[in-house]
Amino acid sequence: MSNITVCARFRPSNTQEKQNNDSGCIRCIDTESFIFKDEKDEEFVFSFDRVFYEKSEQADVYQFLALPIVRDVVDALNGTVITYGQTGAGKTYSMEGLGILECDEQKKGLLPRVVEGIFDSLNFEDKIYSIKLSMVEIYMEKVRDLFDLSKDNIQIKESKSRGIILPGVTEITVLDPAETLQSLSRGIANRAVGETQMNVASSRSHCIYIFTIQQEFSSDKRMRSGKLILVDLAGSEKVEKTGAEGRVLEEAKTINKSLSALGNVINSLTCGLQGKASHIPYRDSKLTRILQDALGGNARTALLCCCSPSALNAPESLSTLRFGVRAKHIKASPRVNYSEEKCDNSFSVSSPSGDTSFGASSPSGDTSFSASSPSGDESSATILNKLREKLNAEDVKLLEEVFIQEGILFEPPSVEEESDIEELILRTISSLQAAVEELTVTVNEVRTIKMC
Repeated sequence: MSNITVCARFRPSNTQEKQNNDSGCIRCIDTESFIFKDEKDEEFVFSFDRVFYEKSEQADVYQFLALPIVRDVVDALNGTVITYGQTGAGKTYSMEGLGILECDEQKKGLLPRVVEGIFDSLNFEDKIYSIKLSMVEIYMEKVRDLFDLSKDNIQIKESKSRGIILPGVTEITVLDPAETLQSLSRGIANRAVGETQMNVASSRSHCIYIFTIQQEFSSDKRMRSGKLILVDLAGSEKVEKTGAEGRVLEEAKTINKSLSALGNVINSLTCGLQGKASHIPYRDSKLTRILQDALGGNARTALLCCCSPSALNAPESLSTLRFGVRAKHIKASPRVNYSEEKCDNSFSVSSPSGDTSFGASSPSGDTSFSASSPSGDESSATILNKLREKLNAEDVKLLEEVFIQEGILFEPPSVEEESDIEELILRTISSLQAAVEELTVTVNEVRTIKMC
């Protein structure tokens, strides 16, 4: 298990703060620690994995925070990068830069660098890749497809093998960085933004970018996949500072409510009684539900806490930093994702020196649950038959009886595809092997005691 990587970033002072001779609220110690002074002049020392001060470069943030996760995702792990903080604290600039198609290398944000990093990290030796892109926003507690605005209330589902999924969301197969950035630019143009007193282009929604990288090994046709999620959260707001009214005020209430739900999940994950399972309120908001895998699940996660250096915003910055401190204690369990699904080679990414083949299928499509999900009896029979191929009949019969008696047989409605069944079989066998080994150790210990 590993902890979430948490970094803090302070934007440069803006024109108004400079005109007001704002004294600031931070004092640098080193690249990992700083002293923070609140509105009462009380000082706190904060330490994170890395601190990016006002003169930090966009490239530095990417290389430390996101690049290791990009490489893991190409190696078939799941990864998530989240920007969090007060409105106007530099979250969207950190994520996108001045613009997703910005050509200034120095000002490029995490997103365009991640796109380049994905394609640069592909290893074409004995592998075929397929890269798919989806883009949604959570606006007023509804998940909207930014590639197809007619899909304005996408439901969130959970799959045993794939984790949290968005059935019906548009997936665009991309072949190179330029095409990917153009697609992202179209999606960003559909995002909800508005003007407040703190930000002329304030994000009014949480924006989520999803990259799915499938790879097929040429030698044995094994399939692996990694999912990279980038999350540009809308900023927390105080109405007296933003001057929000009408629709913008309602948006602010919804944003703050979902961020509060995120804080509750963080608290539940880090403040529960040791050794005891506690309820984690993932379902309290669409945001926490989508981030379920990223928060204590099957994903390597990085959090960038974006803050204002201004003393005027010290209360909000202090809240953001404390959120980061709590998040640092979350444990994650990322693992390689194997799949029995076939890679879509009609739009596969080939090496720079090779040819890319194009099939007759559409470059964009929908992902949804299989329409031919097996019934409970059929699923049970399939699993037992597969077990018989690997174990003797007597052992399988005994296991079947134990499963039924103990009520640990899988739930048929949550198994959606043949690949899910295959994975469940492999997990079941692994669990059984571990149980047998543990039982053997216990038996040997009992025998030793009796001999004594």
